[in-house]
Amino acid sequence: MRVLLYTGKGGVGKSTIAAATGLTLAARGLRTLVMSVDAAHSLADAFDLPGGLTDRRGGAPVPVADNLWIQEIDVTEEIGRHWSDIAGYISTLLAVTGVEEVLAEELAILPGMDEVSALLYVNRYAREEAYDVLILDCAPTGESLRFISLPTTLDWYMKKVFRIQRSLVKVARPVAAKVADVPLPPDRYFDNVKSLSEKLDGVDGLLKDPGKTTVRLVTNAEKIVLRETQRAFMYFALYGFTVDAVVVNRLLPDGVRDPFFEKWHRTQQGFLAEARRYFDPVPIWTVPLRDDQVVGSADLRALGDVLYAGIDPAASHRVAAPYSYAKRNGSYVLTVDLPFVAKEEVQLAVAAGDLVVGVGNFRHHIPIPRTLSSLVPSGARVEQGRLTIRFERPAAAGKERREQPSERPR
Repeated sequence: MRVLLYTGKGGVGKSTIAAATGLTLAARGLRTLVMSVDAAHSLADAFDLPGGLTDRRGGAPVPVADNLWIQEIDVTEEIGRHWSDIAGYISTLLAVTGVEEVLAEELAILPGMDEVSALLYVNRYAREEAYDVLILDCAPTGESLRFISLPTTLDWYMKKVFRIQRSLVKVARPVAAKVADVPLPPDRYFDNVKSLSEKLDGVDGLLKDPGKTTVRLVTNAEKIVLRETQRAFMYFALYGFTVDAVVVNRLLPDGVRDPFFEKWHRTQQGFLAEARRYFDPVPIWTVPLRDDQVVGSADLRALGDVLYAGIDPAASHRVAAPYSYAKRNGSYVLTVDLPFVAKEEVQLAVAAGDLVVGVGNFRHHIPIPRTLSSLVPSGARVEQGRLTIRFERPAAAGKERREQPSERPR
């Protein structure tokens, strides 16, 4: 199953592009599902469905054309389906602290539940081969990064925290019951967490396989939007995802030559040229601004025809891995693609057997292979959009460097 993630800054038109892509693929005979991962769903609005999807309870896929379904996840339904024991414990805990019952149930919907629910569907559809193509209409960039980082975070929690936490709770429960009114998580709470982890097993590998999953960044030819797209490109590379196309949406058509728009023309063409320099060799696809809003299947089909003229939207247009290990001159080297990052922005540390790469406020754990587990980072460089880290046998200087909380590359 092919997985396509469409994301970008809020308001750039990513839901419209995702919907148009779905119609294009369905018309070419591929069973296609467009799933909204954004809590503020707009897919039904893009297809101009009367009443949205409110008449289809449960968040199940809804057919909208031949070979095409759309799905807007209902987190309330998903809590009953996957999170009942977790949400039940949190709700009870909040009620004990004095929060009203109705408010406690609302607050029990924790951040991230929407994203994990979407990942559960992605993994299930992949295992069942339910569709040929799954298009994810993602939330704006920041939430999309949280979405793609969840599998790694949950895997780390299950391997390094879950068992210890469950054992401690078993020991502490009899004592806590005598000295405090605050309930500790019951066994079924931990069973629920374990069940979720098992259902997500393998999704991280699916999402980071560039032959199956790629990211498409939707942007506009404007300074602020393009800068965010540039940062998003770098962060997706940091998290191990491959961006295989950038869609520049809403370009003024050449036929619009009213003097009022002349400055807009020059501005957009300048930023389009800048985008080509930024993202090379990633392909840039352009979409002209239409003379009216793009709403409904007919408009979406027309947009898809323009966007994908001569292009196969289901293909992987770039499959280079964002990071790789190699051995050079007796030393092991990790190379990470970090386009547009400056060396002063990068921080490195080793923690719990992982290499922690920090860029700004984002942190990502890159697993160190067992063959490198006895080695330490001995040097790092940022050159031409690539971070290169060398691993060597521990030496006196290496030991001192490892004790430092972080280091910057040269």
